[in-house]
Amino acid sequence: MGTTATHRFNQPLRLPPLLCPFPSEVNPHVEQVDKETLEWLIDSEMLDDAETVERYRQAKYGWLSARTYPYAEHHTLRLVSDWCVWLFAFDDAFCESDRRAAEIARALPQFYAVLEDLNAGSEVDDVFAKSLLEIKGRIAAYGDDEQLDRWRNVTKDYLFAQVWEAANREDEVVPSLDDYIFMRRRTGAMLTVFALIDVASGRGLSADEWRHPGMRAITESANDVVVWDNDLISYAKESDSGNSRNNLVNVLAEHRHYSRQEAMEEIGEMRNQAIADMVAVRPSLEALGSEAVLAYVRGLEFWISGSVDYSLTSSRYTDAWRAARRRSTR
Repeated sequence: MGTTATHRFNQPLRLPPLLCPFPSEVNPHVEQVDKETLEWLIDSEMLDDAETVERYRQAKYGWLSARTYPYAEHHTLRLVSDWCVWLFAFDDAFCESDRRAAEIARALPQFYAVLEDLNAGSEVDDVFAKSLLEIKGRIAAYGDDEQLDRWRNVTKDYLFAQVWEAANREDEVVPSLDDYIFMRRRTGAMLTVFALIDVASGRGLSADEWRHPGMRAITESANDVVVWDNDLISYAKESDSGNSRNNLVNVLAEHRHYSRQEAMEEIGEMRNQAIADMVAVRPSLEALGSEAVLAYVRGLEFWISGSVDYSLTSSRYTDAWRAARRRSTR
């Protein structure tokens, strides 16, 4: 899967090595949860045709959650797996589409109302909002108020950030590097899945632990690694789409005048530095003597190893790279 081609330069591209010093494991409930998550997704009606359902079946999204939460019990693995596929389905319907920024902005109140319990007891009609409500209920059941509030807040940030991405698509804007890095930490939804690590581990973080400067630093670095890796791995899928402006490869190519390959190599160095920053801050967090903090740090590490392991084998990304390779050899 290592090469693709761009129509603009008609040159093959190669992914830089995505090195990872962290352990890689798979949750033993993977097969059952992969099946159950797909069934939940079909029942939710967020997928609107048989072809899309089959595409999601082949992508085996349960393997992503099983690799990124290998320590979770069955019920919490189902929670994080269902949340991940909600994000993928929402991304495909709202973000990898031609929806205008105003259209997405007008859709937000129904999601915010669900997250904030503004219309508790009222009928929820939108299929995405209805599924979001169901996910929120499970987080409330498995976690505490602090954990639910954390997830709610970062999910609202994620949803609002989609308006910014849509505005870039609509106005054909390639954002500046600083703006992109800042907003990618929100558009990538990683904070929403990181907020469920202590729910899945069963070791709840205190408010002070969550806000500790070292925890903020390691979370930010882990977020950068996962979303930058995704920008690299998803480049073949996105390079010809309207959303290609919201990809770090094109941001670097536009503003630093790199070739696409040079941009990829630069991202490889950036993500390696972010991993080194995680390794450097870990001892100070270990010194806190908190099992919850250590479980969270391990959860971040599993997200990096697990997302790479999953993405390099998932049809969501590999199919696009194979198609690009075929185009480059014609």
